[in-house]
Amino acid sequence: MRSAPYMTISMKNYNLSFISDGDLFNHVKETVEKYRFTIDLAKFNKNIIDPIKLTFDAKIYSKNIQQIIESEILRQLDKSNTNHIGYFHQNIFKYLGNGWRVPTKGFDVVNDEQKIYVEMKNKHNTMNSSAS
Repeated sequence: MRSAPYMTISMKNYNLSFISDGDLFNHVKETVEKYRFTIDLAKFNKNIIDPIKLTFDAKIYSKNIQQIIESEILRQLDKSNTNHIGYFHQNIFKYLGNGWRVPTKGFDVVNDEQKIYVEMKNKHNTMNSSAS
């Protein structure tokens, strides 16, 4: 794994009521360490790629096949990293305490005592009509 450039950052005092500065720093650090910078051929091929779309993209954007594949690699890396940010959002709630927990499946954060069950979205356009 390639080392991320954040390593020179010093810990700041955020004074958040639900998470200590150390826990916040470590939570951010764990997320950054999960970021992908490269992809091997096996992982690249694991995702089904539409050859017709690649052909259209190559012609419409006046790119050769190597450029199109490089764009697809960046898209896959970005999607993976976006998922890590989603886990960052969800898992920060494990620090809330007071009956809040992050279950392994189902809802994103739950408070059984208060009968509150939350399905969280980090972007407005990820909600379908049934989720809203």
